[in-house]
Amino acid sequence: MSDARPGTFYGIGVGPGDPELMTLKAHRLISASRIVAYPAPDSGESFARAIAADAIRPDAVEIPMIVPMRVERFPAQDVYAGAAETIAGHLAAGEDVAVLCEGDPFFYGSFMYLFARLSERFACEVVPGVSSLAACSAALTRPLTARNDVLTVIPGPLPDDDLRARINGAEAVAIMKVGRHLPRLRALLDAMDLTAQAGYVERASLREQVVLPLADAPDAAPYFSMILIYKGNDPWLTP
Repeated sequence: MSDARPGTFYGIGVGPGDPELMTLKAHRLISASRIVAYPAPDSGESFARAIAADAIRPDAVEIPMIVPMRVERFPAQDVYAGAAETIAGHLAAGEDVAVLCEGDPFFYGSFMYLFARLSERFACEVVPGVSSLAACSAALTRPLTARNDVLTVIPGPLPDDDLRARINGAEAVAIMKVGRHLPRLRALLDAMDLTAQAGYVERASLREQVVLPLADAPDAAPYFSMILIYKGNDPWLTP
């Protein structure tokens, strides 16, 4: 058995896509890490890894956590459980481990499932990152919310009745995980007479970024897309 002092488990937010939106701390920790883990699809490259690619050292041991992208439910918890034990082995041997997280680790991030399995056994540090929410607001060049306005963040896959109730209760709304739900979401917002107050962003901060009024959005949207709505009456709306 190794007598090494256990390593530290880092959950590192790498931002929404543009590598220049990684924090200095994130870049420093990734560059220093010999063990780097990240979520990955079963086909194509890992988005989190692509963002941080220039910071990953050439001799790093990489641990891709492969979760198939499927419409039907997939037992992702089995993937996280297996990855947690692999990471635990490195930590127990005295190695620090950097887990790359798109956006921010605790904002709809899969990192939380590793945190739940490892944080009571090993030292853990969470490094916040620029979220897609902030990136989309910046891309639309309009405030996300103001003063006492209530901001509600809603996953697009929710049923229409839930969406309607939550939108009605807020002055500012962010609908995430739009993807294949875009036609349904647009029809709902049309019916609620909110289309004119809604902006659409896909692949925020990347070269392929698309920023449009929701009325002009395409018929199909990628998973990494968002709708922002402002219903309040704050003075920032007045020139």
